[in-house]
Amino acid sequence: MTGVISLKEQSFPIRKKLEFRLLVILPAYVIAGIIILMLYQVIFSSFKNPIMEWIYWRLDVIYFFYLCIGLSGIFCHYWRKPWDYLDEVIAATQTVYEQNSHTIELSEPLRELEQQMNQIKMSILLSQKAVKEAEDRKNELVMYLAHDIRTPLTAVIGYLSLLDEAHDMPETQKAKYVGIALDKAERLETLINELFEITRYHTETVQIKKTPVDLYALLAQVIEEFYPSLSARGNRVNVSIEDNLNITGDPEKLARVFNNLLKNAAAYSYPDTEISISSERKGKNVVIIFRNHGQTIAADQLSGIFEKFNRLDEARLSDTGGAGLGLSIAREIINLHGGEIIAQSENETVTFTITLPAAS
Repeated sequence: MTGVISLKEQSFPIRKKLEFRLLVILPAYVIAGIIILMLYQVIFSSFKNPIMEWIYWRLDVIYFFYLCIGLSGIFCHYWRKPWDYLDEVIAATQTVYEQNSHTIELSEPLRELEQQMNQIKMSILLSQKAVKEAEDRKNELVMYLAHDIRTPLTAVIGYLSLLDEAHDMPETQKAKYVGIALDKAERLETLINELFEITRYHTETVQIKKTPVDLYALLAQVIEEFYPSLSARGNRVNVSIEDNLNITGDPEKLARVFNNLLKNAAAYSYPDTEISISSERKGKNVVIIFRNHGQTIAADQLSGIFEKFNRLDEARLSDTGGAGLGLSIAREIINLHGGEIIAQSENETVTFTITLPAAS
């Protein structure tokens, strides 16, 4: 709607410009004709030649034809101008969606419209580029996941085949092979779930149902779910939250946010290090900070960490690599709550800061 109003507003100054030019040209043309007529009268009156006298007595007729022809030409010119401008605009609109960097050029009175159309074309090109980059990242991710799926699947088939063929295998070795096959099968399930996550991300719109939420209880529940994976690598969680700190939000969606942040912290923290979660009230907001010790994230990677299908390079080389949707979905959920989430990384410390409205 804004774009339509802007285009309509452009026609008003153009009309004014044409009217102003017409009002200037018409008197100037008439006055120029009168001056020329007076000069001719002075010149021809000094000659006694019959031809000069004949022209002298018919200067008014000549001036009449001068006005008729000139004014007709001027009106015809300015009658055609709007239609010429319209043809220019129509031709320009056909080039707006062209996949090239050619700029639109219009006549001088249409400069403002020219700038606006060039901005529209540039925004379309940038939007299409962003869509293509997102599609490329998604396709690349699907390729990686498809490749990653083959590895645990091959292992599962291989160990199950050994168990099926070797009936006299020692029980300890059987238990070892079963454990490996189970571990690979669980990894396979995780990767398949991530493929479904990619499809669901495009077909679902996140909706929230706000209720009062006890922040400490919600975080405690999320931390408890991660206890096995955290203890396996010697990591521990230190929670520091003000008493009676409540927010208004969707507990299920917020749990997903905290789950994703804690999952990332557990995956990328150095072994035997502490993951800290702190929260305090600041004015009308509640600030929640997740901090872990791990490899410093480069500035260029940090700037796109919340983009969908974005995975850090090392994530592709390990079993912790996800679909690159967790942080993107987390940001969307936080935004829907009227909050903000930012990421920082320096000195081998990664920090995610969430700001949410406090419960009234």
